[in-house]
Amino acid sequence: MTRKDFLKQLCVLAGASLLELDVARIAHAASGIERHTALYWMPLENKLLQCQLCPRKCPIPDKKRGFCGVRENNEGSLYTLVYASAAAIHIDPIEKKPLFHFLPGTSAFSIATAGCNLRCKFCQNWEISQSKPEEVQPTHISPESIVAQAKKAGSKTVAYTYTEPTVFYEYMLDTIKLAKESGLKNVMHSAGFINEEPLRNLCKYLDAANIDLKAFTQGYYSDICSGNLDDILRTLKIIKEEGVHLEITNLVLPNLNDSPEQIRKMCLWIKENLGVDTPLHFSRFWPMYKLSNLSPTPVATLEKAQVFAKDIGLRYVYIGNVPGHQGETTFCPKCAKPLVVRIGYALKAYDILDGRCKFCNEKIEGVWASA
Repeated sequence: MTRKDFLKQLCVLAGASLLELDVARIAHAASGIERHTALYWMPLENKLLQCQLCPRKCPIPDKKRGFCGVRENNEGSLYTLVYASAAAIHIDPIEKKPLFHFLPGTSAFSIATAGCNLRCKFCQNWEISQSKPEEVQPTHISPESIVAQAKKAGSKTVAYTYTEPTVFYEYMLDTIKLAKESGLKNVMHSAGFINEEPLRNLCKYLDAANIDLKAFTQGYYSDICSGNLDDILRTLKIIKEEGVHLEITNLVLPNLNDSPEQIRKMCLWIKENLGVDTPLHFSRFWPMYKLSNLSPTPVATLEKAQVFAKDIGLRYVYIGNVPGHQGETTFCPKCAKPLVVRIGYALKAYDILDGRCKFCNEKIEGVWASA
């Protein structure tokens, strides 16, 4: 049967003409996208349902999808369209997540699917994060295969990253459980836009997370990301409460979220709610996606932000996306000796023994051994 004949048959079965069919549904059927039962939703009336995975709580009519583009209502039940359908698979240094205090020098088997529940105008992975499942060319890879390939590659961790892991929650959760059983660690880089119940369930199996705290004003989240600051702050508190190793990334955009007042408020909140040992990464912005008209973040702006954070009392503050900068180095907060020297994603020195400074025996926050 040709593709044309196949589409005609779909029209007959649906009792509608080709022009009346939803374009996304045609592409879905023709591309062979498989449905997988989704978690966290509730039925409403007349086949309407409400997704309860993230704070949007999308009401989704029959045959339609939520904001993320990957969760679809079919006859009053919710399905994910990206289960075992990876839009990106790479083996990365753990430092790329970025995680600087979690098994440095090891590799992470990294996966992502299409879709996102935010609309960040600066997204560096917008080609897949802002695409629907039928708009990418995914690789079918099951949770079992991910674990097997990660172990074969010698990776210490499986990383759920690049786009937004929340939207491929079922895929991530099944993989996390298998990875944990096999002795692998699980890490996530996320924007943190997820509801409490699914997050706490995920944290039972998660070992580390880097959460993007994109700014410290609701105006920025509304205008630049289509998100909500309070939901992200709640996520950060929950991850800390659940005992998952936590690091934070703040991408600094010129004239948008780089004011000293905003950065001080953010750092003070981190200190008071998450603790002074929480690693914070100030990352350099490069013109991207819908903000290609902006200039790169001046390195001096990042250096000032690092000084603000340290003056407030945060002990581990980094500068990212500036390879070779001293801001990539982990210093002992007590004796000030360099302990982990990085150039890009490569380690040039490593002087932490049993989780402590080699020189003064100060305890260094983090996970420094695979056991």
